[in-house]
Amino acid sequence: MALRKLDASALDHILQTMIDTVEDSKKEIFQIGEQCRNDYETIISELGEVKRLSKKIVEDGDKLEVQVRFARKRLSEVSKHFKDYTELEVRQAYETAHKMQMELTMNRQLEKQLKERRDDLERRLGGLGETIDRSGHLVSQISVVMNYMMSDIRQMGEALESAQQKQDFGLKIIEAQEEERKKLSREIHDGPAQMLANVMMRSDLIEKIYKERSGEEAMAEIRSLKTMVRSALYEVRRIIYDLRPMALDDLGLVPTLRKYLLTIEEYHKTTKIEFSNSGDEERLPTKYEVALFRMIQESVQNALKHAEATLIQVKLEIMSDHITVVIKDNGKGFDTSQKKMQSFGILGMKERVELLEGEVSIDSRIGSGTLVLIQVPLNR
Repeated sequence: MALRKLDASALDHILQTMIDTVEDSKKEIFQIGEQCRNDYETIISELGEVKRLSKKIVEDGDKLEVQVRFARKRLSEVSKHFKDYTELEVRQAYETAHKMQMELTMNRQLEKQLKERRDDLERRLGGLGETIDRSGHLVSQISVVMNYMMSDIRQMGEALESAQQKQDFGLKIIEAQEEERKKLSREIHDGPAQMLANVMMRSDLIEKIYKERSGEEAMAEIRSLKTMVRSALYEVRRIIYDLRPMALDDLGLVPTLRKYLLTIEEYHKTTKIEFSNSGDEERLPTKYEVALFRMIQESVQNALKHAEATLIQVKLEIMSDHITVVIKDNGKGFDTSQKKMQSFGILGMKERVELLEGEVSIDSRIGSGTLVLIQVPLNR
């Protein structure tokens, strides 16, 4: 009973302080990871140059060894038959042998230095790689904490009245987050990771072709490699957009939605997505932008994954006192009277719109597509 007497505004203040602290920590860890990635790329470039120089030094050293052997042989012959050669020829033999030996000694010293530098760079790469992985893991963990903290906990009073229901919903959040992690891991492994591994292999092949064949063939391989890198970059950007577009914080809801839907349309070649916006095109409070983006994202993804739609229409209307969103598709539809055990996406949409004191309705019939209507009062 004591829980019911807690001041909701005090709880919100405590929670907001916690969220701000966690968010600041997340940003710092992310900056550390980005700096490590920049250092990693710089060291990779330097390591490649060191390896190239090492290879050249070794080749030069092999040639010098041959020259030293000839110079020593010449010197031995001159020393053995000293009286048969002029003073100039004797001096030249000694100087040549000495010069070749000095060059070989300097070559071997430089080779040793380059090897030590290469080993040092490779050790640093290992340490940076571990730091990057750990920072990414920490950011992921903090994101989970942030998502949990920023969910229905803000409505603590209502949550305490239905503790069992919120506990079940929290468990579903955790399950969905773990499933999303698995999906993200598979997408990165099967997409960008595989492509980048191929890039490394192809770069070695290009070097070999350039040396053994011709520059024209090497350029053809480079053009093919650029296409592969472009595909990998596209996959990475798609994954980032699925997680949370950075443009949402920088540009706002409308530009981010326009770019997101265009990206999704380019990725799903068989589906056309139309977006229209009417009313005010201005920045909204963060909670509105995040919630509306996630609800539209969920609806569009449902239409693509489950409805097999070929046309999706998204309409957004931002007025002075309310926001209206309509997502309509021409997919196969479903029976809304049947409650599915795994309809977590729809449940999440309802929870989000309730936090904004709005309403969401879903109208769908088998064979007639689906229409999602979201209406939210705008309290600035």
